[in-house]
Amino acid sequence: MGSSSSSYAPKTIYLDVDGKVQKVGVQFRWKRCTSNIFFLPVYHRYNATIHILEMNTAIMMVDPEGALVSIDPTIILSYCICSEISNSHLLSFSKYPPQFRAFRINELKTEVTNRLAMLEKRVELEGLKVVEIEKCKNDLKRLRDEMTSRGGGRVNCPCKYNFDDGKKVTPRRDVPNYPKYTLSQETVEALKKPTFDVWHWEHNEMLSCLEYMYHDLGLVKEFNMNPITLKRWLLAIQDNYRNNPFHNFRHCFCVSQMMYGMINLCNLQDKMTLTDMGILMTAAVCHDLDHPGYNNTYQINARTELAVRYNDISPLENHHCAVAFQILSLPECNIFANVDPEAFKQIRQAIITLILATDMARHGEILDSFKQKVDSFDFSIEEHMTCLKMVLIKCCDISNEVRPTEVAEPWVDCLLEEYFMQSDREKSEGLPVAPFMDRDKVTKPTAQIGFIKFVLIPMFETVMKLFPQIEEIMVQPLRDSRDHYEELKQIDDAMTEKKKTENMSLGGKKK
Repeated sequence: MGSSSSSYAPKTIYLDVDGKVQKVGVQFRWKRCTSNIFFLPVYHRYNATIHILEMNTAIMMVDPEGALVSIDPTIILSYCICSEISNSHLLSFSKYPPQFRAFRINELKTEVTNRLAMLEKRVELEGLKVVEIEKCKNDLKRLRDEMTSRGGGRVNCPCKYNFDDGKKVTPRRDVPNYPKYTLSQETVEALKKPTFDVWHWEHNEMLSCLEYMYHDLGLVKEFNMNPITLKRWLLAIQDNYRNNPFHNFRHCFCVSQMMYGMINLCNLQDKMTLTDMGILMTAAVCHDLDHPGYNNTYQINARTELAVRYNDISPLENHHCAVAFQILSLPECNIFANVDPEAFKQIRQAIITLILATDMARHGEILDSFKQKVDSFDFSIEEHMTCLKMVLIKCCDISNEVRPTEVAEPWVDCLLEEYFMQSDREKSEGLPVAPFMDRDKVTKPTAQIGFIKFVLIPMFETVMKLFPQIEEIMVQPLRDSRDHYEELKQIDDAMTEKKKTENMSLGGKKK
């Protein structure tokens, strides 16, 4: 018999086979005995088990005190684990009744099933924790914004970042966790059109659509982007849009999708470089990052930190640029990491130029410049191309009325809600209030008619001179929208006049 290194007192094992009792060995902890029989200490009471077992075999063990103990062989069988034994001792389980042959398989199946159930439960619980953490983050963000909006002081800017203390955007070093959606062919085609309904999509789906646009346009290949970095960048972009009624991540997606639509509708792939298209798309994605929900007029009148920092010159747009390049400064989010430094410098300057162009205070200046060039436009002249790109991002930024009424009208409600929040705050702080933002003076028709007639239609009709194909799908919907709101205004005016007449009639009767 082989010697045992176990520290336990040895137990002698006997087999009684057909009335003949014979000592077969003492083995623990996978020691090999001379009879090529292995014993594994899984039988919890005796610290040993027998691998070779006939159904008519009785098993006895002698403990250190000399007492003889019998063991039920069916119990031992349930713990039997066959290992390296000689062929002379190898038994065929087929000779045993079915309940013994199936016991180990059923036991393994049960064990595996139970472990799978436990793992699934853990995954579910961990997933719920992630969801709850995200909810808490959103609640904290809303609470911070609410506290800021209710504060009476004008010194602090209602913005997320304080550049003076060196804080940066939270890094995203984890592997992006939004699901990978496979877009249907119907969705892929719809994405290229201004009629796309942006209200039917959750944030994760919008992220996947944006990711698809970058791949489809060839930007991932052109800039040698790491696909995982693109995902992290998009997640960081989403994280840095606030939950404002209007200037939020859905608006970011709306503007970016319209840019993608215009690139396809106007066949810009044939007229622009991939670098130009990458600049257009990235500027659209970043153009309102960390918008606080209060416009430049408020920032300047309230002398906020942003207005002071940027000397009252496009404070919000400058801030959007700064946050955009804070995100890109993180290695794990830098989609341009593999671009030549000199090329990146030009890309950065071009993106800044486009984002700053979205300040509506510069609308007249930019459109006039484009009008002077459009009749003799030359795609090979850099100045012409820069002006075109500025007009394109402006078109996309304020393009909601190009969309079908059922898609466009909810955006008006969102914008008015944000306007009213600002005007209420301006009133409470004794600041000037713009009439088009005053809840006591503005209606949906009055808010939209002038904007469509004097801002949207003239700009899109100018672009139409260069790209006639947009008339049917973009310019005509603007004209229809103008007519729709003019009809609504006539109805509102008639109702107002009727109420005045009724009030005058009631007043006469009382006299």
